[in-house]
Amino acid sequence: MPTISELFVYPIKSCAGISLDEARLLATGLEYDRNWMVIDAQGTMFTQRAHPRMALIKVELGDDDLIVSAPGMRELRTPLDAARLAAAPRVDTAVWRDAAYGLDTGAETAAWFTEFLGLPARLLRFDPERERVVDPDYTDSIGGATTFFADGFPLLVIGQASLDDLNARLNGKGAPSIGIDRFRPNIVLSGLDAYEEDYVETLAVDAAADASARVELRLVKLCSRCPMPTIDQARGAPDPAWPNEPTDTMLGYRVSERFHGAVTFGNNALVASGAGAWLRVGQQVDAELGFGD
Repeated sequence: MPTISELFVYPIKSCAGISLDEARLLATGLEYDRNWMVIDAQGTMFTQRAHPRMALIKVELGDDDLIVSAPGMRELRTPLDAARLAAAPRVDTAVWRDAAYGLDTGAETAAWFTEFLGLPARLLRFDPERERVVDPDYTDSIGGATTFFADGFPLLVIGQASLDDLNARLNGKGAPSIGIDRFRPNIVLSGLDAYEEDYVETLAVDAAADASARVELRLVKLCSRCPMPTIDQARGAPDPAWPNEPTDTMLGYRVSERFHGAVTFGNNALVASGAGAWLRVGQQVDAELGFGD
């Protein structure tokens, strides 16, 4: 039976993630995942695609604050509780073509990100009084869904065997193995065959003895990959010896006609039930497969 082998949250969009032993599941995804986003002076989001140094920005979940650090920078703190920003200016922004809504976290955080990134920047916290609706083409099965500053969906699920297979292909051409952090999943599953998550329609987790806490996730769309997996998360830049990997290798076998020739890796998921429950590393999950018509 498949098992949750790793859990990750990425509090600030495109900055480093946090590996957790347990995480609370909300309707919008894992708690604190993509609750913050960096924007430029025009309100446009920063991502590693254009600013790979963002990978070097580390975060921790403190008792009351999100703790932010980076090489050569002083430690920065900003409140975990959005209510502490109730008087902050509200900012309309966007994630790709989707409207999104933030609270400006202030001049101190703006100065910190501006100094590290070398461009005018501000840090937003998602406005809890607003909603960002997930593409309704994928949410009819659960009657709609919302998320914060994620690219498009509340959760991303990847099977460990898929990464193992990719690394075997990389090693076969002399390239080094890469970590799962290149793909920024929320949930990593062991016990699936390589790429079997492509065909999983539902994941069910008994999060507690209480049947009402049973979690059901619906996997609804393969994740199309941009060049971001080429960024070594420890360097904040591509590997100079293999700057186009793993994209070059995946182009040989992971191109999807269904998604107009995009390379896919991982499957995006919605929270069908169980919001408020805790997911834990080591939990077993039931995976229901579907292979289309």
